Amino acid sequence: MADLRRNFKGAYTVWYRDVIRFRRDRMRMVSSLVMPAVYLFVFGSGLAPAMAEMGGGHIDFKQFMFPGVLTMTVLFTSVFSAVSIVWDREFGFLKEVMVAPVSRVAVALGKAAGGSTVALFQGVIVLVLAPVLGIKLTVSQLVTLAGLMVLLALMMTSLGILMAVRQRSMEGFHMLMNFVLMPMFFLSGAFFPLRGVPIWMELLSRVDPVTYGVDPLRQVALRAVVPAQFMDAIALRPMMVNVMMMVTFAIVFLVPAVWLFGRQD
Repeated sequence: MADLRRNFKGAYTVWYRDVIRFRRDRMRMVSSLVMPAVYLFVFGSGLAPAMAEMGGGHIDFKQFMFPGVLTMTVLFTSVFSAVSIVWDREFGFLKEVMVAPVSRVAVALGKAAGGSTVALFQGVIVLVLAPVLGIKLTVSQLVTLAGLMVLLALMMTSLGILMAVRQRSMEGFHMLMNFVLMPMFFLSGAFFPLRGVPIWMELLSRVDPVTYGVDPLRQVALRAVVPAQFMDAIALRPMMVNVMMMVTFAIVFLVPAVWLFGRQD
């Protein structure tokens, strides 16, 4: 029981450290709202005329993009939160954590929880743009979106830890993350519907974890905006399928991430 209490306290400390760092970084909070706004109102406005016929003209493209931008915020925040592992290794802090009388599994789980929490915070900040786009969210929709963002954040934070645990330099981590993240993001259907796309793109999107995060966020966020008969034009899978796939990917990423983290020198 004493070991369990100590490990829980260690995981909580790692989680709390990430939350405190985010809370003290005001510029990070501001930028987390500026970039999504730029994508929505510049990129979205530029492409809106070309996408005017989407869903029979009943779907506003900026509204269609909103869940994708929300996913983008959670995605990049989650994965890049793992950069602190590389940072701590370079400055020697990670070595001090490793020799602490706390299980390395607890440290890795605390890091996953911290990254997921910070990503949720930034996703909630982006939700303030919804009324500007004419998207009115009920309390039940907000709760559902928060749950989906937590699940997406946990999945992608686990992937970030998995990638960061063996990286020895910040440059290597950023190159690897960009190489992995950008294709995953653009193949997820965040900025365009995955209907009528080439077969190779459809096949890649099916094995893309981010696809299963974008689809349920879009279904929930646009539930009251897009007429039900046109929701089939943008929805890809039933909600439960998306949730189960995110849970599966989270486990697939988290288990080896925790195992590799525990085997570090």
